[in-house]
Amino acid sequence: MKPGTSSLKTNAVAAPFVKEPTSIDETGLDLNFVADLVLKVIYFNSLTTAQAIADTVCLPFFGVVDRALVLLKREEMIEVAGSNGFGELAYQYSVTPKGGARAHDLIARSAYIGPAPVTLEAYKEVQRSQEIGNVRVTPADVRRATADLVIPEDVLDILGQAVNTGRSLFLFGEPGNGKTILAERIAELLGGSVLIPHCILVDGHVIKVFDLQNHVPVATGSNGTSADRRWVLCKRPAVIVGGELLLQSLDLVWDSNTNIYEAPLQMKANGGMLLIDDFGRQQVRPRDLLNRWIVPLEKRVDYLTLHTGKKIELPFDEMIVFSTNLAPKDLVDEAFLRRIQNKIQINNPTLDHFREIFRRQCDLLNIPFDQNGLVYLLREYYVKPKRELRACHPRDILRTLIGIARYLDQPATLSSDLIDRACRTYFVDL
Repeated sequence: MKPGTSSLKTNAVAAPFVKEPTSIDETGLDLNFVADLVLKVIYFNSLTTAQAIADTVCLPFFGVVDRALVLLKREEMIEVAGSNGFGELAYQYSVTPKGGARAHDLIARSAYIGPAPVTLEAYKEVQRSQEIGNVRVTPADVRRATADLVIPEDVLDILGQAVNTGRSLFLFGEPGNGKTILAERIAELLGGSVLIPHCILVDGHVIKVFDLQNHVPVATGSNGTSADRRWVLCKRPAVIVGGELLLQSLDLVWDSNTNIYEAPLQMKANGGMLLIDDFGRQQVRPRDLLNRWIVPLEKRVDYLTLHTGKKIELPFDEMIVFSTNLAPKDLVDEAFLRRIQNKIQINNPTLDHFREIFRRQCDLLNIPFDQNGLVYLLREYYVKPKRELRACHPRDILRTLIGIARYLDQPATLSSDLIDRACRTYFVDL
């Protein structure tokens, strides 16, 4: 068992459990590194208790933080300035002039102050134990996750098959037919939870991984054993990026002011899903973006580069979903499409599906459904102008209709007048 992952327990779906370390060796970190981190915490807070220090670095006091404090006191970097209660945990620490100078030098080299990192090897081991390849979904699971959507049965079956491969998916088709929302349901289908580290340590550099924008923590139940607080139990990630995606955002982001790295999007998505929405509309050329994914898609590993030029190998364990309104032939070649295991074309809804979507939206928006109103809408604004049906139209038209009804101070109904007003403002002939 590698340091930092002692007593690792797992099953096919649940997140692994990493027991709290009881010694410096079990953290996988060097005593000097822990002491330097503790010194920065004390320096930053001016006066702080041993308990607060342990809580900040997410390490136990006894066996770990206490050893760092002993080392710092022996080197005359810190001193006990008082007590806030009884016992060692209540001791209040402050830095000495010598310790202040040392802390200032440490912060210049790395301004990171927070939870202690886990090792790269510990990260890899935990990631292997919670691979999305362990996830299994059934037709019933897929239909539960999409119960509020009107989706053809064959599309749902392909979606379920894609999730069970845990690899890649290419969604394409006309805009407004639910590609994005369908992709978002994949995260629900993956289900379960995973462990995300606050940060990892590579060659003395801290790489921040956990962030509240992309990770949703879940409550943990007590099993009688303390967990390693350097890991956060989260829902399987669902990282979504659109037209703002740049090629450099797929590598480590180095902050030269703090000397801290931020993990790229695909690393934050490990154990879950990465959705590249509106693929082909990014500032980076599609071919360059696709070339970036060839090795990760085939080998299930990714290579990231430190600012020193050194490359590190990391797991690439996520379902990557490309969603686009553009024709695949205009974006990718056959060689790349071969590497994407699953492809789903999302077509315009049939008339029956459109009617069902419209009815559900009426119920959702508290508009009395009227078959005559729907017939009028279809005849005047689809059949006559030869307009294609889109799955998003019912929601958009009815929301516009509600706004008009409020303006006119009248009930929202499917009257021909309100339908005309809504459609005249919604549809534009290009």
